[in-house]
Amino acid sequence: MTIVIHGVPGSPYVRKVLLACEEKGVPWDLRAMNFGDNKGPDYLARQPFGRIPAIEHDGFQLYEVQAILRYIDAAFDGPALTPADPKAMARMSQVMNIVDCYVMPSLSAGIGFNRIVAPIFGMPVNEDAVKVAIPQARTCLRALEDILGSNRYFAGHQVSLADLAAVAHLDFVPASPEGAELIAGSPLLAWLDRMAERPSVQKTAMRRMMGLEEQAA
Repeated sequence: MTIVIHGVPGSPYVRKVLLACEEKGVPWDLRAMNFGDNKGPDYLARQPFGRIPAIEHDGFQLYEVQAILRYIDAAFDGPALTPADPKAMARMSQVMNIVDCYVMPSLSAGIGFNRIVAPIFGMPVNEDAVKVAIPQARTCLRALEDILGSNRYFAGHQVSLADLAAVAHLDFVPASPEGAELIAGSPLLAWLDRMAERPSVQKTAMRRMMGLEEQAA
């Protein structure tokens, strides 16, 4: 049965859910929202904290993206996105938390939003926010490099929820001047290349989901 996803197209948090659906082969229906709709009464009745996304599946409603990702992995057939090994599973969870707690406010909200998203919508760029974000963004990238090590993916040699969570935020890092400088020479670039080869990543690219580039026939 189709998963209904409520969220803003192009949001990295919405993209994480789309990536999980694509990797598991689960049909999805994105109910597109505009900026600000998440603070309206209809959506707050669905998600009282006003964050995106929220999902519906066979009468079951759920919010909080990590819970959603784990639900999709557990509820559907398809390749497992959670390692069986406890240590690898812990690494997966560690990366997912790093992304939500540290990558989001620095690389995504601080740098990415101001350098990439704001210009698309003709919004003002907060230069102070970009500068403030750089030290933590650097720490995030170094920490993720250490966790990746010599592995192909964050939890080992198979894609996990950690990679889906991270790529939704990191794939546009090289597109900003500050991000490109911070990630220059990083082993994360090879990881980004591996992720970019995946159909799920290609299908859910930010600009594609925002309707800014034509989808392949």
